[in-house]
Amino acid sequence: MIKIRSLRYIAVLAICFLSASLFNVTTKSRNYSESFPALVCPPSLEGLSSQLSVANSQVKYQGLTNRSTKMTSFRTTRFALTNGAIVVNAEGITPVVWESRPGNWSGGALCAGPQISQWFVGGSANVTSRGHLIVANSGLSDAIVDIQVYSEKGKQPLKSITVKSRSFNLISLDSLAPGDQALVVKVAPRSGRINSFMVDEKGAGLRSLGGDLVNPYAAPSKDVTIPAIPNQIQKNGKNSSAHTLRILNPGSFDSDFTAEVLTSNGRFIPVELNTQSIPAGKVSEFKFSPEISAKVLAVHIKSQTPIVAAISTSVTVGGHSDFLWSTGAPKLDAISLAIAGLTPVVVFAGDSISVQLTVTMNNGKKYSRHIKGTDIVTWKAPANSRILTIDSTGKNTYAGAIISSVNGYGYIPLQAGSDLARVEEPSSNIRVLIP
Repeated sequence: MIKIRSLRYIAVLAICFLSASLFNVTTKSRNYSESFPALVCPPSLEGLSSQLSVANSQVKYQGLTNRSTKMTSFRTTRFALTNGAIVVNAEGITPVVWESRPGNWSGGALCAGPQISQWFVGGSANVTSRGHLIVANSGLSDAIVDIQVYSEKGKQPLKSITVKSRSFNLISLDSLAPGDQALVVKVAPRSGRINSFMVDEKGAGLRSLGGDLVNPYAAPSKDVTIPAIPNQIQKNGKNSSAHTLRILNPGSFDSDFTAEVLTSNGRFIPVELNTQSIPAGKVSEFKFSPEISAKVLAVHIKSQTPIVAAISTSVTVGGHSDFLWSTGAPKLDAISLAIAGLTPVVVFAGDSISVQLTVTMNNGKKYSRHIKGTDIVTWKAPANSRILTIDSTGKNTYAGAIISSVNGYGYIPLQAGSDLARVEEPSSNIRVLIP
């Protein structure tokens, strides 16, 4: 009897010991490391003048083709890019690239981290096209990338290319769908650390017809807001800007969409954009030129199926013609952009706009602003601004920036180039050593 009781006590103690051990394992703390992925900035193509705005002179970079791990400080907040792409350790403040062909056009783009897919709504492949698609691989191994092209004639055969490690491929847009007018291009890597950029440039003989950098989408959506579209007004008060909505339904079934225009004087739906049908797999375009006095407008598109869309706007700068592509933006979140050397006009769009922002000047001083309004509100960054930070924002607010120079107009969506990555750190466990 005594032996049975002793065995029971021993069994209870063993169970308690095992339970305590298991409890200790399941409740152990875990450590994580957080960092922002390095960003890739596009190269400056032949004949272009390119400047990169960064947060401070201590931000580090290296050439994309550099095999060394050593990075160099910019030593300035406004850096002139050469013909090679670069990799930037931006630490959460997204650099902005401003490219120009002197006397002809300008455009803006964000440096970005590796992407799962990118959709470019812009460019053409007809006789006026001088544009290029740039596919960069910042990884240490070769990458295979699928390029799916859509045009007004439908879905084109899939093109697959190999991009060598630490290099970029330059692809002429007129080679993607020769002769076609309206392009949408999807870039999707099978492997590799891939970023893509599009330069849309047009010309006739020796005459330039303008150009722009086309900012990409991450994925199609049923609800798209294009928050910042310039609208030039002639001296007689009549609208002078011609707008073209380019839209693609990449699905398998035809769809309908409606686009609402937002201005400082209210909302309305142009006849040209009211319940229009778009075929599956074909790029469609709709021209509209509203007679309004507003200098900027936004467009909110609702579709039955996921779409990608952008608006091309004709503008006149210094007596020459230019155009820019305003693309959809994600919902505004807390972000920081480097804007040294630029004075963007930021356009906020939404039902109820309430945004708290901070501007860091070149001398280090900071100024805070609270932006409030309905439908659409504009705010211009002061001269000598270095960093624009969105501290907080209300729900369903979108934002984009219009930038102008002596050469032309450009547009960038307000979004982060990369998100903070969180990785669990390995932890030691004595049971690995003592089974």
